[in-house]
Amino acid sequence: MTADIITLGCRLNIAESETVRAIVGDRDIVVVNSCAVTNEAVRQTRQAIRRARRNRPSAQLVVTGCAAQIDPAAFTAMPEVDRVIGNSDKLSPAAWNSARPVVVRDILALADTAPHLAASFSNHARAFVEVQTGCDHRCTYCAIPFGRGNSRSVPAGALVERIAALVDAGHREIVLTGVDLTSYGSDLPGIPTLGMLVERILRMVPGLERLRLSSLDVEEIDGRLFALLTQEPRVMPHVHLSLQAGDNMILKRMKRRHTRASAVAMVARLKAARPEIAIGADLIAGFPTEDEAMAARSLALIDDCDIVHAHIFPFSPRAGTPAARMPQVDPTVAKARAAALRERARQRQHRWLAEQVGTRQQVLVERSGREGYAASFAKVRMTRPARAGEIVAVDVAARDGSNLIGTPA
Repeated sequence: MTADIITLGCRLNIAESETVRAIVGDRDIVVVNSCAVTNEAVRQTRQAIRRARRNRPSAQLVVTGCAAQIDPAAFTAMPEVDRVIGNSDKLSPAAWNSARPVVVRDILALADTAPHLAASFSNHARAFVEVQTGCDHRCTYCAIPFGRGNSRSVPAGALVERIAALVDAGHREIVLTGVDLTSYGSDLPGIPTLGMLVERILRMVPGLERLRLSSLDVEEIDGRLFALLTQEPRVMPHVHLSLQAGDNMILKRMKRRHTRASAVAMVARLKAARPEIAIGADLIAGFPTEDEAMAARSLALIDDCDIVHAHIFPFSPRAGTPAARMPQVDPTVAKARAAALRERARQRQHRWLAEQVGTRQQVLVERSGREGYAASFAKVRMTRPARAGEIVAVDVAARDGSNLIGTPA
């Protein structure tokens, strides 16, 4: 029986699950790599654990990830769970070889980066590479620093070597991931920036065809990074921004560092310099104290920033965070506002996709051979199969829901 890795949450978890897969090998084990970004994510983690135990009754079941790091006792108490390994140790082979039922250290006290980066990504056409973890900011709604610790970066030399190996293994696209990606390098000698890292990767790995970046902070897109996003053809025209809200008072209460105007201005600058850039964003509906006018400004942000890849969540109070102590919006209202945001984002995305009909897109084919992603991260379904892992030209003939339909040229 082979290992079964169940991943919830962010792209960073996807990358780390591949490292875990390499560590555990062919053991009879189920690993649930948990998420704690919202209460709903924790609920889904517990649901996944129970389902996994029903499906694999004799396997060892180990819970790791952010939810396990933040509240190990809750998962230790679940009868389905055999072991709990925190984010502090989940990339360490010693932790997986240990017999201790709970391996969780104080992650805020860690100073080492030491992510053992995965050598291959057997289930993904793209390879996700962790360049940074943790966060030094303390947004009032966020429990992730307690699951990931303070910001810690991987030295560029190790990253270049890993990316070169992944390209040599056949990966055509690399996605750089991190908890606070644009803070990369602030803890390293010489304080290199994310832009400097990207320049070095592109220079040192000439065989890399596509480089994609995960979520960026508006306030940390400096001139060097802006130039790469808008002028470098190997950097994909897909910018995902951590916006969270479109109202200045809510942004201030979230302890975000950007304003509504700075977000709108950044998007305008990006699209003026490279019109094909597709904008993605994270948005929270129903943050404490949000009234109807504030919610309307967040709703309008979808059009004002031309957001076509939206990740939208109703606010979920996380224990121990300042936002949990603020006056709460009724959960029913928060869910309704989230639904309104999703509908507006769906409309915006569908208009954008309709504009792609009649174009030729360069598509990275997923493992099914029947679908893939354009440079803009538009999902493309193909009328006939193509070779998985390859980048193929696809003539787009139609839109079907949130997908484009096309034929390989």
